[in-house]
Amino acid sequence: MRKIWFPLLFSLLVGVGPALAQGPAPKPVSPAEQAKLLAVTPDDRVLGKADAPITIVEYASLTCPHCAHFDQEVLPQLKKDWIETGKAKLVLRDFPLDQSALLAATVARCEPADKYYGFVDTLFKSQEEWASAKDPHAGLQRFAQLSGMGKKEFTACIDNKAEQDKVVQSRFVAANQLAVDSTPTFFINGTKFAGAPTAEEFDKALSAVAPKS
Repeated sequence: MRKIWFPLLFSLLVGVGPALAQGPAPKPVSPAEQAKLLAVTPDDRVLGKADAPITIVEYASLTCPHCAHFDQEVLPQLKKDWIETGKAKLVLRDFPLDQSALLAATVARCEPADKYYGFVDTLFKSQEEWASAKDPHAGLQRFAQLSGMGKKEFTACIDNKAEQDKVVQSRFVAANQLAVDSTPTFFINGTKFAGAPTAEEFDKALSAVAPKS
């Protein structure tokens, strides 16, 4: 998992929105508060059936190699065994580690809901191509255009402070109220997943909370 010191993160992202001011140190929340914070909201993008009994919440950064590995190597099996069968759904929430991740997450949120996960998958597959580039903006624009987003739409998207603030707020809440300090971090039905991020370990954890037939 990729970790980052929060003061460093604030300094990396400073200037992109008012929500980035230095916040308080993380403090524990009650189980009820945690469940409320992890409940699916209208702003969330859901992969799978909305009424699936198991909810997997993933906090990820689009520039995180470990997140890309999960997307490419683990998620396909989870989709086959749990998501496409209606047993579980995945909610990807933003935890940007740098400005490139913030920009990418903002662009992804501008995609239509039914294209969101396909676009995210494309960004993870091509992460080495755009995330470390001198100008990630150009790479992201190219992928956005391939998905059907015009140049004017792209420009309007990256200038959309409301969407940027949603991305930043997602990270802020995760860090300060859910004690997320690395990516990817997962919660299964409101409980932090402590196992290794492998298909086998997820299968064990999901089977443990699956409704008994």
